[in-house]
Amino acid sequence: MSPSPIADLPPEVAQGLEAFVAAAKEALGPDLASVVLFGSAAEGRMRATSDVNVILVLARFDPARVDALREPMRLAHASIQLSAMLILASEVAAAAEAFAVKFADIRERHKVLAGDDPFATLVPSRGAMLVRLRQILLNFILRTRERYLLTSLREEQLAPLTADAAGPLRSAAALMLTLEGRPAASPKEALEQLAAELDPAGWREPLAHLSQARENAALQAGVGKPTVLYLIGLAQGLRARAEKLA
Repeated sequence: MSPSPIADLPPEVAQGLEAFVAAAKEALGPDLASVVLFGSAAEGRMRATSDVNVILVLARFDPARVDALREPMRLAHASIQLSAMLILASEVAAAAEAFAVKFADIRERHKVLAGDDPFATLVPSRGAMLVRLRQILLNFILRTRERYLLTSLREEQLAPLTADAAGPLRSAAALMLTLEGRPAASPKEALEQLAAELDPAGWREPLAHLSQARENAALQAGVGKPTVLYLIGLAQGLRARAEKLA
């Protein structure tokens, strides 16, 4: 008997996730094609600030059936920070092109909890991945500058800003290495690898603070501002590198 795909999750998360999957099967019935876990929970690398991310792949969107899942969804969201994407099976390929970075990451880090694997053969086009990679990096730079302006007077507000940087930067780095033909074992390792190449002498401490903010939702006094500014600069370096890819 093969081990449960969620056996490596914290017991309370596994229990909440199992309850939600059971509720989804009951509520959605034959309309439910797949339930897919992705992100840090699929890797078994959850942190204190981690969400539990799932995709419900549907044959069709029937409001009556979906409505029956509302209360289990609210409970799972409150108890285990569960977020659910509802996507039709007919929309998966188009979504992979439109959101190439996200779906490339999902393809690399997912576990099927019910039904078939909708991502087993899914490969976004190189062109779509390049466009989306550049968009994500530029969007990160612009949004982080804005949030820095709004929050940097209050040091405690820089920890969540730093933690929020992990997702887009790590996903972008993982996709960039894939496009360069040298994929990393994880998005975190991809960002560390590229940061080391772009800034051999200075990358370790800021990325350690990035991990600290993500894991603990807090930073030591005095490190928030230089870390956020470093991450903006790192994103600029990644974007310049992305612009050279073809």
